[in-house]
Amino acid sequence: MKVLVTGGGGALGLAVCRKLLERGHAVRSVSRGAYPVLDALGVETQRGDLSDPAAAEAAVVGCEAVMHVAGRTGSFGPDRVYAPANVDSTLNLLAAAGEAGIGRFVYTSTPSVVHGGGDVAGADESLPYPEHFETAYQRTKAAAEQAVLTQNGKGMATVALRPHLVWGAGDSNLTQRVVERARAGRLRFVGDGTNAVDGCYLDNAADAHVLAVESIGPGAACAGKAYFVTNDEPMPTRELVNGIVTAAGLPPVSATVSPALARVVGGVLELAWTVMGRTDEPPMTRFVATQLSTVHWYDIGAIKRDLGYVPRVSSEEGFARLRAWFEAGMPTVPD
Repeated sequence: MKVLVTGGGGALGLAVCRKLLERGHAVRSVSRGAYPVLDALGVETQRGDLSDPAAAEAAVVGCEAVMHVAGRTGSFGPDRVYAPANVDSTLNLLAAAGEAGIGRFVYTSTPSVVHGGGDVAGADESLPYPEHFETAYQRTKAAAEQAVLTQNGKGMATVALRPHLVWGAGDSNLTQRVVERARAGRLRFVGDGTNAVDGCYLDNAADAHVLAVESIGPGAACAGKAYFVTNDEPMPTRELVNGIVTAAGLPPVSATVSPALARVVGGVLELAWTVMGRTDEPPMTRFVATQLSTVHWYDIGAIKRDLGYVPRVSSEEGFARLRAWFEAGMPTVPD
């Protein structure tokens, strides 16, 4: 197939592009910036802002499937900051794909769309959307996910994937932030770090996306559904974080701060950022404090059953690969 991958310059988008090429698919990527690494891999690249309907229409021409990986992440800021990248771009791509007769649409969502605060231990996809979202990120990603799933059966088959805490070589979100804060001596566990979480190694998340785009179609078991994607290895937050930290050649972190204090600090910083009119991420927010101090891991039986997903790279192997990547000088295209 010829597959459109949005956000191919990001770590997950790049991993998806590479795996699609390895599987013999032709790949086009559309991003707002230029990414020579994609050109070097043989990906057809376009530049454009998908919140513009014209850019979405141009992006889908000649494609047979859409994988909408791009989006804005974060835990602070108003809806207007997140809506263009998360909602408008999704609606524009759905409309453009429908007009072009494209039958396959895979959307990269997040477990945050069903996280209402508190512990989540082994929940499956029956977990409902919360009545209240604490962040604009959650709210806009949930709106986009619902739009994608609602479109299923209306001329196309759709699926939403919810990879949880993606980490690995080249990841600029969890991995980079953890390492940067550890290097600066500013990394703390919220609580004692024993709360269980389940991350997802980058290559495993990419595998799930390729399985989805190859499996989706009218009447497919996955059509119209959302799936959690993890490594299926719940572990204490302390182990996941320090696995990343030590892979970067840094000493393990042991410092802690109480959840209550972290939420107070997060609330104060959010207020200060709002007063100053800032839209960048504060060092701490209430949502992040909650995420770091609560249990959240998911039952991935559904994606195993419907898509045949198996997390091929264990966390132990992932930490070894990440360590090798750092030792190699963080090459642009991770092995």
